[in-house]
Amino acid sequence: MPLHRDHIIIEINELLSNHGFDTSNIYDRSCFDLVARRELLLLLMKVLVNVDGFSAAHAQEIKRVASTFFGSPLLVGLKSKNEVLEEDVVYERHGIPVIAPSTLRNIVVEDIYPEIFADRGGYYVQIDGQIIKEMREQQNLSLKDLADKAHVSRETIYKYETGRVRAQPDTAFLLENILDMRITLSVNLFSVPKNEGKADVKKGEPRELVDLGFGVINTNRTPFDAMAQAEATSKKAEPLITDLEKNRNQKVLRKMATNLKDLSRVIDTDAVFILEKKKDTECIEGVPVVHSWEIGEMKNPAEFLKMLAERRECN
Repeated sequence: MPLHRDHIIIEINELLSNHGFDTSNIYDRSCFDLVARRELLLLLMKVLVNVDGFSAAHAQEIKRVASTFFGSPLLVGLKSKNEVLEEDVVYERHGIPVIAPSTLRNIVVEDIYPEIFADRGGYYVQIDGQIIKEMREQQNLSLKDLADKAHVSRETIYKYETGRVRAQPDTAFLLENILDMRITLSVNLFSVPKNEGKADVKKGEPRELVDLGFGVINTNRTPFDAMAQAEATSKKAEPLITDLEKNRNQKVLRKMATNLKDLSRVIDTDAVFILEKKKDTECIEGVPVVHSWEIGEMKNPAEFLKMLAERRECN
């Protein structure tokens, strides 16, 4: 019986929760389905049955969020086209690492990280050239001696040692047997993307935050409207997530507040509503509210952050 995407997400959520991760609610219309944190590791995860359905737009958005909050984007899926994703192999879509659920389980439960990655032309591993050279010299083997034993050319061994080429798994594992030493490197699944949102900061909304001295990146495929960070303060402020009024009614705002509170808890950041209409509201469902007119009277980001702190404990 084929697994449905919802079932996979629930299983992954349970897996992470049972092994020390703090997990968010599930957001199936977002560029990520769930967020999970364990100590310093923050994962933004998208789950699909067929990973070819992951769009470039979703990839760009999840990279922006991950970069802002020093998180790692990860796509988990079952197949690509008609091929099943293999266990302990890392694939890639639009610059995002892709793994099968079984690979994730091996990482979380067994602390076993994949060494093989798929690329054009087949499967490859990254090898430690310095280790190869050291072990070869310890065993008094010339480049040609080792090449003959591994059934490759002398030039190939030289390129391995100087880090110029990657190796096919069979060759790498044969070299490990010859040298009696592990030479393969685990794939770095949990890197933080470079910030790709700089170009959008100056035209971000709300304008009041931009004019006050915040860098603002608007989002289209997340459970919040924007990310903001003070650009010029004596002490670098952490980024925060924000929702805007946008003529939304109170019922919608309350639902959005629940999402904001959930995500801010897991991401470990502040959340805030920016409301345009002049009301006596200082929080919505526990999320602080700051009004546009209040921001207009402020002189610098520090005043905004002070007001946010004062209203953070609202009921």
